[in-house]
Amino acid sequence: MKRLFLVLLLVAVATVGFSTPQKEERVLHIYTAFDTEEAQYYIEAFEAETGIDVEWVRMSSGEVLARVEAEASNPQASVWHAGSNTSHINAASKGLLAPYRPKTDFTLAPQLHANDWAWTGFYTGAIGFISNKDFLSKKGVKAPTSWTDLLNPAFAKNVAMAYPYTSGTAYTTYATLVQMYGEKETLDWWAKFDQQSVFQYTKSGTACISMAGLGEVGVGIAFSHDIVAKGINAGYPVVMTFPKEGTGFEVGGLSLIKGGPEPELGKQFIDWCYTTKAQDLFQQYSRLPVNPKATVAPGAVTMDQVKLIDYDAIWAGQNKDRLIEAWRDRIGK
Repeated sequence: MKRLFLVLLLVAVATVGFSTPQKEERVLHIYTAFDTEEAQYYIEAFEAETGIDVEWVRMSSGEVLARVEAEASNPQASVWHAGSNTSHINAASKGLLAPYRPKTDFTLAPQLHANDWAWTGFYTGAIGFISNKDFLSKKGVKAPTSWTDLLNPAFAKNVAMAYPYTSGTAYTTYATLVQMYGEKETLDWWAKFDQQSVFQYTKSGTACISMAGLGEVGVGIAFSHDIVAKGINAGYPVVMTFPKEGTGFEVGGLSLIKGGPEPELGKQFIDWCYTTKAQDLFQQYSRLPVNPKATVAPGAVTMDQVKLIDYDAIWAGQNKDRLIEAWRDRIGK
């Protein structure tokens, strides 16, 4: 497998590209929003099964969106792999994606694809809280089960999550609250949350999981599948809870980048992502597959086990730029 580019090179977005392969037609270029280890797990399986080499760069979904937009006149990758569909929807609204309907042996539900197939969804998961058990015991408090619980003085400067403008996880959290309570009310709440409770914002949506696991913070906000795979199953002393008022969820997106260098290889990769064999790989990271023939990982939290809001991903994607600007203006990050 072609080596993953150094993360530091991502700073030079406008000047850094992929190396020129010896056999262009058998090398696929991908931007992935999965964490590095997880992305490598899936990509190596694809390479082994198809004989196609993959060169890839790992970024959070907000960074992928910025990169694809910056490269619109000269795309350097053919596929956008993973990340919440809200960012894919935003990219589609800017004409950055090429519609493609994947070849599957099952029917994708309407909520798992755009009307014009500019993006498709290949996994799902809900937003939850991860709390360090030792921290809870020391403070004499229970794990949060409400959005308002995050303002508990016991959690002062002990909550971590990602920036909403770099992370699909954090943006889903933000858009969830806006859809539940309204934009002004959410920003008023977040201003208090930021000043009182937040210890650190991170670039990646999963970074808070290890922070909570190691006791660097008491609480983190992340997707349930990441909490299970990278927190509970990793052996950290943590517990997962969900807000009783309701929570949002993601549909993990796949997109063919408009004008990408290897569209046919990109289509082959997208098709592969929906196969039972590929979807079964999600067991390793507790993600919820969309292929009904795939096996759900033991301990994974299915969507019917959580109180979900009627989350409007289309609205969230189309309004992302405006909402992010409002968040940065108010919170000052």
